[in-house]
Amino acid sequence: MIEIRNLSAGYDGKEVLTDVNITIHEHDFLGIIGPNGGGKTTLIRCILGLLKPTKGEIQYADDNLIKQIGYLPQYNSVDRRFPISIEEVVLSGLLGGRSLSKGYTAAERQQARQVIEQMGLEGLEKRAIGELSGGQLQRAMLGRALIAKPRLLILDEPGTYLDRQSTHRLYQLLEEVAHRCAIVLVSHDVGTVLRQVKNVACVDGTLHYHAAAEVDADWLEAHLHCPIEMVGHGHLPHRVLHRHE
Repeated sequence: MIEIRNLSAGYDGKEVLTDVNITIHEHDFLGIIGPNGGGKTTLIRCILGLLKPTKGEIQYADDNLIKQIGYLPQYNSVDRRFPISIEEVVLSGLLGGRSLSKGYTAAERQQARQVIEQMGLEGLEKRAIGELSGGQLQRAMLGRALIAKPRLLILDEPGTYLDRQSTHRLYQLLEEVAHRCAIVLVSHDVGTVLRQVKNVACVDGTLHYHAAAEVDADWLEAHLHCPIEMVGHGHLPHRVLHRHE
């Protein structure tokens, strides 16, 4: 689906990623982990075409693929003061390059109602986003990313600022979505990611890929080259990866 070869990228002359190589396959469920500042979001911006690599290349399966990527941004990038309803948020995922003034068809509004129901938000269609809980807002944004039936869904730290119940509901939805499209899940929450994904990559300046999600703390520490804070219980950390030295 997407081939990334020898990619380097950064900002204002400062390199953040160096020599990244990875393939994203059809129906993949890839977890991208790593510490804050390690380059996870930079890699996503390159894939979305929002940032031009300084070196290397990204090859898409066809010319239409980049337009068929659904994107759920970080929670704190959404302005909750904006006067827009759940229905309008979800429908905006159909805009593409067209003007908002053209309006939506009856079929598109029916499609939005179906997505809202799938997100467990039925009955809240007209509620403003400023009145939503964190979990409700994330599900509304996920509906926006899914309504156009993307071939690839990218989520950037989707569990941040969510309580445990909301996070559980979000990942339940992702399990259902994974049957319909490829998913790239970006997070520093190692334990949650490894319970969900098929494959895992660690990004901290460069990229280390592991073709299975059943990795242990030894593998993580060997590729992260730094101590891992173990919080909670179990064999894997629930969070957090510190920035590498």
